[in-house]
Amino acid sequence: MRNNALPEQSNEISSGRLPKPVKWLFLLLLVYAMLVAVGLIGNGFKAATEEHARELFEYASNPIMGLIIGMVCTALIQSSSTVSSIIVAMVAGGLPITIAVPMMMGANIGTSITNTIVSLGHVADKKEFQRAFNAATIHDFFNIFAVLIFLPLEIAFGLLETISGYMVSFAQSASGSGGAMFNPIKAATSPVIELVKNSLENAPILVAGLVKIGLGLALIIMSITYMGKIMKSLMVGKAREILKNSLGRGAVSGITSGTVVTVLVQSSSTTTSLMVPLVGNGIVTARSIYPFTLGANIGTTITALIAALAVEGPNAILALQIAFVHLVYNTLAVLVIYGFTYTRELPPTLSYKLSLKVADNKAYGVAYIAGIFFIIPLAAVFLIN
Repeated sequence: MRNNALPEQSNEISSGRLPKPVKWLFLLLLVYAMLVAVGLIGNGFKAATEEHARELFEYASNPIMGLIIGMVCTALIQSSSTVSSIIVAMVAGGLPITIAVPMMMGANIGTSITNTIVSLGHVADKKEFQRAFNAATIHDFFNIFAVLIFLPLEIAFGLLETISGYMVSFAQSASGSGGAMFNPIKAATSPVIELVKNSLENAPILVAGLVKIGLGLALIIMSITYMGKIMKSLMVGKAREILKNSLGRGAVSGITSGTVVTVLVQSSSTTTSLMVPLVGNGIVTARSIYPFTLGANIGTTITALIAALAVEGPNAILALQIAFVHLVYNTLAVLVIYGFTYTRELPPTLSYKLSLKVADNKAYGVAYIAGIFFIIPLAAVFLIN
């Protein structure tokens, strides 16, 4: 019965049946639920790993392992916003920044599976499918090249950790908070988090921690999923208008528009779903939406920044720092890859060549999705261990 009710509720909320003020109220409640979820996960993670943190962190201390964890989790959940928020919460619970940075990078690759899945809707028509697959996999190749460039720099020099550290120091100085950052969300979320903690005070520490993590994960997945649905129903018309007006007006306009649209609809997957069918149907070209795709990468970082506001205590600075890592990484990737002619051409060129092969033989498409997002990462796990 519950499974049948959820889609109906989803349709009711995201359809036009509810008045806009009610939808905005639901949206505010869902943002609050997400912030509470982040607090619960951080609190539960800290409690559950208190005695086993070293073993857990050693398991993921290899940067490649961290990358794979972020990538596979995002491919399974199909939401980088959800995974990045969970990573913020885990940092709040004690996960070292050094481990969290590759996880954020992996989340970027994992989320691009959604583009490819959307393109499968055109599989019945060879030409449409080729164009749609081309548009979708530009995102894949861009995110893979970003990792190939920035993961070695992070391992060797701690580039993203250093830049984000300066940003946190600046934010802390600007807030005038001295040793502790002012948290505007604490007063709102603490009562619910304390209520959950008090209800579990008689349970063993490990059990209480795992329960809080479980509740937080369920709540964060639910809240971000419904946030996307509501934002889509409220903003998708505006998003289409921005997309239409930005095409053909240059890279800066495209990147800016992609960022704005993704912030509006709170989902890079929704941004993708607006673009890929347009290319598949021949309305626009894959190259014309390339900058818009890159803007979506930047816009999706807003969720992690919002999630960081929910964190309190000594790790609040670190939670904000990993959210800044996400923003810096995605912004630098756009500047470095798109900023130079040679690297700029690599993603669209490779995606075009791949799309021609996949259009001729659909098995290549299945092999590509399974191989890039699951088989290769899982094989790497076995090889590392």
